[in-house]
Amino acid sequence: MSGYVRNLAQAARAAQAAIAAADAPTRRALLDGMAGQLLAGQDAILAANAGDLERARQSGAGKATLDRLALDPGRVRDMADALREVAAQDDPLGEVTRSDVRPNGLRIERQRIPLGLVAMIYEARPNVTAEAAALCLKAGNAVLLRGGSEAAASNAAIAACLHAALRDAGLPEAAVSLVADTAREHVLELLQLTDLVDLAIPRGGESLIRFVAEHARVPVIKHYKGVCHLYVDRAADLDLALGLLVDGKASRPGVCNALETLLVHRDVAAAFLPRALDALKARGVEVRGDAGVRAFDATLAPATEDDYAAEFLDLVIAAKVVADLPEALAHIARHGSDHTEVIATADPAAADAFVHAVRSSAVMVNASSRFNDGGQLGLGAEIGISTTRLHAYGPMGAEALTIERFVVRGDGQVRHPESRAG
Repeated sequence: MSGYVRNLAQAARAAQAAIAAADAPTRRALLDGMAGQLLAGQDAILAANAGDLERARQSGAGKATLDRLALDPGRVRDMADALREVAAQDDPLGEVTRSDVRPNGLRIERQRIPLGLVAMIYEARPNVTAEAAALCLKAGNAVLLRGGSEAAASNAAIAACLHAALRDAGLPEAAVSLVADTAREHVLELLQLTDLVDLAIPRGGESLIRFVAEHARVPVIKHYKGVCHLYVDRAADLDLALGLLVDGKASRPGVCNALETLLVHRDVAAAFLPRALDALKARGVEVRGDAGVRAFDATLAPATEDDYAAEFLDLVIAAKVVADLPEALAHIARHGSDHTEVIATADPAAADAFVHAVRSSAVMVNASSRFNDGGQLGLGAEIGISTTRLHAYGPMGAEALTIERFVVRGDGQVRHPESRAG
């Protein structure tokens, strides 16, 4: 190991104490300052991003990668807005989540404190640089950012803005540390730093998630792939269902909360599928279907088992006609990735059965899968969508980057009376 990442992690760990010691108004002002610096540095950020995009195109990057990589003035403004929204949220540090008094007079509290040093490992998403930093700082943590090589210039330009805000606030720049050298060996080094790194969060393609999970000695929360389903129930409002389908699949197909599979109850297949297939075709979506779907359009490609397990991240969707809700649930259990599932139905009993049976991090009833997003769910931003059932599940905001400890206040209580001094 070169020691390069260890040195960065040691500096970040030392800086974390200053962030945790800062009061809530100071950290709020810091995030507001970061938002302002992003807007002030927009030209430099977009110039760096243009270079990253050109290099990605020359290397043959796909549409989904290019979409996640691309920045424009609107996306820079969205980053700044996300930071301001996080800044305005209630401060999670010191929050008492439980308070009671035991029969012996001990006063028991559970209190939120920072995790410490969070390592963020991600690909082709330069907005993560700003949003992960903001969420970690809001929760009193430091962050070690290792972005992908395809976004190296963009990440560096964004990090420069964040560092300017830290300097203005009189706080150490190392609290937001960027691993500028994207060599794979440095990821391996980072994942072994059990004495410095409290949590690693990988966010990217399936191969990245598996690599981190297989090589990490530090704790890992996985942001795994999104094989998201829409089930159109026999009691669905078909106009509503069509809107959910088009928004979920076609609005931004390269993101993890986009729909990848459509399941339709056989009782409404004849009324719904011709409309659905026409709407998808009009938006350039390729449909791969089972025999029940292809009965309405024989030109469609047959869907394979691999298609039903695929995260296409593109204008492609797998479709299937199911006999009933139990068959839909069985299909989701077999092929889903615990990310987001959607039911369209006007039947409260069907909705409740779906909610209770599905294990995913978010379940939508008559709402688009695209709402499984930290900003949309009121978190301001997200550091990822956890599909690991640990202390956080689903979109992770600042509160998910804290842990709870016990604080016990007494007036001399001892467990064994004989322990008292005579």
